[in-house]
Amino acid sequence: MRKTMAVRRLDLGYFIRPASETGGPQPRVEPVLAYLVQHDRGLILFDTGIGKADPETEAHYRPRRRALQDALSASGVALDDISLVVNCHLHFDHCGGNPLLGGRPILVQDLELATARRGNYTFDQLIDFPGATYEELAGETEVWPGVWIIPTPGHTRGHQSLVLRQGDGTVVLAGQAHDFASDFASDLLARHAALNGEEPPLPPCQPWLQRLAGFDPRRVLFAHDCSVWEPPQSAFGS
Repeated sequence: MRKTMAVRRLDLGYFIRPASETGGPQPRVEPVLAYLVQHDRGLILFDTGIGKADPETEAHYRPRRRALQDALSASGVALDDISLVVNCHLHFDHCGGNPLLGGRPILVQDLELATARRGNYTFDQLIDFPGATYEELAGETEVWPGVWIIPTPGHTRGHQSLVLRQGDGTVVLAGQAHDFASDFASDLLARHAALNGEEPPLPPCQPWLQRLAGFDPRRVLFAHDCSVWEPPQSAFGS
């Protein structure tokens, strides 16, 4: 297990999800968040922001972008300082800055890249661009000491999350494995109820949730929610 790896959240703008996609009567404004991880071997960038889309998509989501260079600069980092890129998946609001990072290894599940290249999924210029250098993964792997990529399919079949095992507790960068921290908390509690022998019906849980829980995470962070999941305390002071 590594010593503490510094994790910094980057604000890369927002988009407006229309009511037809929120499950309610109102649209919802969602942040677009990336994460910068400082490791002994270099800097990892998890997701890269909102890419340029076609006019129909622009009108549908009304994105407001913050330049990746500006977000990195606010953290004292330049594009050239990035050693490794990890995308949770390849929708345009997660890989938009990838073309700025040509030559850097981009870690992605092979299924996700194959899906993106078949079309009608994302925007081609965000996938195959000058200097695009992919390292395709087929399942989970420890890419650097203490840094694990874990497949977390659901939002897309090739979705993946980044797990950082460190001395002060494991941090999970969950991407869009769950839209909200509260959704993650609900699924984890449903898993706990099932393990306690509660009778059905119970909410279904993704099989990979057990794998993430096995890392005993202290914090879980998300791509479209500023809230952070932390485990409930077993005791409270009076």
